[in-house]
Amino acid sequence: MSNLYILDHPLIQSKLTRLRDKETSNKEFRELCAEISSLICYEASRDLILDDINVSTPLGETKGKVLENKIGIIAILRTGIGMAEGILSLIPNAKLGHIGLYRDPNTLMPVEYFCKLPEHTENCQIFVLDPMLATGGTASAAIQFIKERGINNIKYLCLIAAPNGVKRVQADHPDVDIYTAALDEYLTENGYIFPGLGDVGRRLYGTK
Repeated sequence: MSNLYILDHPLIQSKLTRLRDKETSNKEFRELCAEISSLICYEASRDLILDDINVSTPLGETKGKVLENKIGIIAILRTGIGMAEGILSLIPNAKLGHIGLYRDPNTLMPVEYFCKLPEHTENCQIFVLDPMLATGGTASAAIQFIKERGINNIKYLCLIAAPNGVKRVQADHPDVDIYTAALDEYLTENGYIFPGLGDVGRRLYGTK
């Protein structure tokens, strides 16, 4: 079973409170989303592998360490882009991909409409990004589409999650660990996480 990591670091929780506040402006919401995402990624990257190298300082020779893993981030459109900006500030050499899904009105099944993934993913740690893990349907489908392209070393990062979504991803993808700043109470009848953040797309970009 995949692990669920709820990150209770004081900086994350303080910023999350401001993110929840309905009075927070679009500008501040975007900034907070990026900041929290970078902190979540910091925790999620603790097990990355390091290689030893020699390095010359201004005073002489010493040993240093560099990342062995390549890093890829895949933002689920469109709100995952708001998380990607923060992670790229932390890991500027990471490769950025995007995946877009919509739900077919007849079959109710997720359909991929856009997909550009990082190339050369051997020995690559992939972080899949989406601010809200609600029902888990989009997250599970996105992960499945990514796996079908031969990418398997995946972690899922979100700002907040609902129990329904966590259970769905754990059931469908027991090899994918989930990192989040909060596990909220439940989903409303309209599918919003409660107490949640509201409409993340509108709060990030000012549009529905």
